[in-house]
Parts: sequence; C-alpha cells; structure tokens
Amino acid sequence: METLQRLYLSLLLILFLVSCETKKEKIEKAANFGFSFYQGKPEHMNAFAYALELDSTNAEYWRELSVTYLKRGIPHIWKKYIDKAVALNPEVWQGYRGYNYLWFYRDYRKAIEDFDAVNALTPNFTDAPQGHSVDYWKGIAYLGLKEYNNAIQSFDKYIAEETENFGVDLIEVTTYLYKGIVYYELQDFDKAIENFNLLLQYSYNTYGDGKYYLALIYKQQGKLKEAKQLANDALKDYKDGYVNQRPYVESMRELYLEDYEQLINQLNNSTLQERRSSNN
Repeated sequence: METLQRLYLSLLLILFLVSCETKKEKIEKAANFGFSFYQGKPEHMNAFAYALELDSTNAEYWRELSVTYLKRGIPHIWKKYIDKAVALNPEVWQGYRGYNYLWFYRDYRKAIEDFDAVNALTPNFTDAPQGHSVDYWKGIAYLGLKEYNNAIQSFDKYIAEETENFGVDLIEVTTYLYKGIVYYELQDFDKAIENFNLLLQYSYNTYGDGKYYLALIYKQQGKLKEAKQLANDALKDYKDGYVNQRPYVESMRELYLEDYEQLINQLNNSTLQERRSSNN
C-alpha cells in the first residue's frame, strides 16, 4: 500500500509539471510540492531535483536537496549540494553548513571556520544559524575539541551579548550545561557547580544532566547523601524527558539510562561501604 501511495504521488507530481505552465510556475509548483513532504522523503528529493533542473541558481533549493540526502544518511552527496547553496548565498547558508558540520559530521574545525566566515560577512550583527548565535555553536565545537579556554570565551561572549540584547532569561539553558561540563572536565568544581545550578535555576529544577554532574561532583567530595538524592532526581528527569538530546544525532556529551543507573549503583555501594566502616 505504501509503495502504491508513493507511485500515486509521483504520478501526481508528473501531471502537475507537464501541464502548459510557464517555467516560473513549474518551478514554484515543484518547490511547493517538495515543501509539503518531510525532508528525506523521495517526493521531497525528486521535487527539488526537478526544480533545480529548471533553475540551478536557487540557493534555497540546493539546500533543500542537500538536507534530504543528509537525513537519508548519504552525507557525501549532502556536501556537494550544500556547497552549491553556500556558493550562491553564503550569508544565508554558510552558517547552516557549519551547523551541519558540527552535529552531523562532528568536524568541529570546519564548523568553526564556517561560523567565523559567515559572521565576517555580516559585521554589524552576530549571525545566528538555526536560531542560535555562532558564539554559542562555537562554544560547543570547542568543547568537542577539548579546547576549554576557547569554549569558555565563546560561551561568555554569547551570554554577554544575549543578556545585553534580550535579557538573561532568553539565554539558551544548555549554555550553562556545556559551560559546566567544561569546568567539570577542567576539575574546577566550584565554577562547574555554579553553572549547573544556573542550568537548574533556568530550567525550573528539571534537567537530568545538570543533576547528574552535580551528583558526580558531590560523590567526589564525599557528600554521598546529597549525591544520592541528586542522582535519583536526575534519573526521574531523564525518564520524564528533561535531558540534553537532539533529533537525528547524538548531542554533545549526551547521557543515557545506563549512565544514571551506574552512578546510582556506585553511590549505593559507597553508602553501604560507609555504613560497614562506621559499624566496625
């Protein structure tokens, strides 16, 4: 049945496009048809391939065609097509390519290069591909590279600019998560705790990752009771969906169920050993 439906939709596309319409009308109809389907669907792919046969200068259509290959797991074709979009309209699509490098390729260097390049094209404002400042994205990329000082500088720049322009309440809360992770990996626990607490403050105290890392820190500091409570709360947040996840790809330093369960088991064992020692 699904095969018949796809065939029917493809036939509809052909019938739409062979009618006696102007070239512009055919392009618009093909694009509108493509936009009506989820990126990655064959109908989406075929519609934009046809539109680009009629007009190969439309950067947005190259971008649409590139994404459908990326989401179908064919990244080498994505690269060829997104490069065409960037060449035609770098101000719009170079930052987006950097975002794809960051999350789909995990090529942090190329991501940073694209973020810097697109920001240089717009000196009067900071670019925000996919809804966030290039400084926020660069902070994540530098964390991926373990270039911690650069990550902190990028996050701080993003926080300062966002606070000045829009207010502290509109800062993306994962900024505090990632910044806290940076300080945690630097073993600067005071600043890590500060940022994880800010994460919880601005997420209404429901964010599994923040509680997980706080529990890790308190465990290392010997505060087993506090760590155990946080770890159990973190697991609940995880099961309720209040965690750092992304569609399609693994998020940076993403945690899984076994991470929470392992930490809870370690804390239970440590508590048991502590009780045995005190009894002796």
